[in-house]
Amino acid sequence: MADIRVPVLIVGGGVVGLSSSLFLTHHHVPHLLVERHPTTCIHPRARGVSGRTMELFRGLGLEDAIRRAGAELAKSNGFLMGKTLLGVLSGEGTAFRMPAPGATGGASPSPFGLAFAPSDASPTSAARCPQDRLEPVLLEAARARGGDLRFHMELVSFEQDASGVTAALLDRGTGETHTVRADYMIAADGAKSPIRNRLGVAMEGRGEISHQLNIYFQADLSELVKGREFSICTVDHPEVRGIFTSINNTDLWVFHAIYHPGLGEKPEDYPLERCVDLIRTALGIPDIAITIRSVLPWAATVSVAERFQHGRVFLAGDAAHLMPPWGGMGASTGIQDAHNLAWKLAAVLDGRAAPSLLSTYDVERRPVARLAAERSGNMGDRTGIVSPEKWAGSFKENFAPVGFRYHSAAVLAEADEKDERSEEDGTRAQPGEVACQELDGRPGTRAPHVWLEREGKRTSTLDLFGSSFVLLTGPDGASFCDAARAFGARSRVPLAAYTLGEGGDFRCEPSWTDAAGIEAGGAVLVRPDGFVAFRARGGVETPAHVLGDVLERILG
Repeated sequence: MADIRVPVLIVGGGVVGLSSSLFLTHHHVPHLLVERHPTTCIHPRARGVSGRTMELFRGLGLEDAIRRAGAELAKSNGFLMGKTLLGVLSGEGTAFRMPAPGATGGASPSPFGLAFAPSDASPTSAARCPQDRLEPVLLEAARARGGDLRFHMELVSFEQDASGVTAALLDRGTGETHTVRADYMIAADGAKSPIRNRLGVAMEGRGEISHQLNIYFQADLSELVKGREFSICTVDHPEVRGIFTSINNTDLWVFHAIYHPGLGEKPEDYPLERCVDLIRTALGIPDIAITIRSVLPWAATVSVAERFQHGRVFLAGDAAHLMPPWGGMGASTGIQDAHNLAWKLAAVLDGRAAPSLLSTYDVERRPVARLAAERSGNMGDRTGIVSPEKWAGSFKENFAPVGFRYHSAAVLAEADEKDERSEEDGTRAQPGEVACQELDGRPGTRAPHVWLEREGKRTSTLDLFGSSFVLLTGPDGASFCDAARAFGARSRVPLAAYTLGEGGDFRCEPSWTDAAGIEAGGAVLVRPDGFVAFRARGGVETPAHVLGDVLERILG
């Protein structure tokens, strides 16, 4: 007999598990999160939060808190390369600088990496926030909003059947054991994912590229870097090769030192004294005081799980895909996994959608993960560490796309597009590019951002999404909106509707019809995750019938 019953069990309390908790709470889904460690991460690890991910945190009301937590990194700007850090900052090297946070113009907030300048594509932009500072923000918010999160609690075993998952948990503090019965389980248990391994899930891709020691250390470099703050500095010295990354631009830093298992090297060969010597050499300052705070071995890897759904178990984050940190794609991709999955679990658990909706999680997220992993891997040199020259040379390829496009049964292709869903399960992805250059209202893309105004208050179209399906029409779409509101009132599917434009529910600038590719009487149906599910370029004769058919096809 299970002593805990819950709709969703989340295993893993890192950024992806904590985000899963927040998104499920947002959709009113009870859940239990367990994390084997007693606290959140004590190592900085990931530092970047992409523009799309900041949109998601904006929807949770956490954008400002995350920017405050990462404020010390706000000035970090660009990639440096040279023999030592001192030499590069003295002018003996090369540098590639990005548009500074808050600058005007520049790149769009790509979901695949970090672009810090504002753009017309989004109401927000990317941010930097070290993982050891981001996780406490998410944990505090998750608990304040009613999430059941239990740290120092380890998943010991699990079994699944046709109706749910039974898991055995160990309280590592008290030694007590618990049995949990859940309808579904999210495996957000990291790169070595015991759940993925127990399921026997194969990984696809290039695999391990290089092995490094992530050395988190304290050293006062404030005067050296003042006015010359950087994000990453690649050091190529005869005695050491690696990367410096800034954590607070004063006295906290990380040095990634390469080691070679193929030559018989292992992490144990690098005691603290040797790590200090390597850092001093790479800095070019032989007598500087250094304190090692932690050393974390890791492998730069390009690898994606063959499937993200296994019965009632869903892989997310590093459990589903591994990629080097270059470009800040890994954690953000995992957070977006959680966001995609949460509304689908909520709809199925509430009886508003058939379980087949959940199969679109794998179909939609796996191609995005593959693309992000490959692009991240391509930013490294032959040794597997990020190359400023390759990063700069491939800037357009890696950062120009402002979005990606889903192809699944939860997206209705337009009449002029060939729909090649599998006759077997209706979920096979259509052919086509995952990345897209424009967010123009096409089904499968993130709905366009347009600034709206009502009663003197300014908001984004993106701020209308997150809790329900939303129908947005042009200024002549009143009949479409009336049909949507009537449908929502008599069905179990939450459905909001707004006319945008002169005389509508919101005034907008620029034109919503231009941004969404519709006529004044046309409409766009947006999913709870902000992605377009259906577009009617013009008005239709029977909008109620059309909406009912569309939602039935999406939700089953």
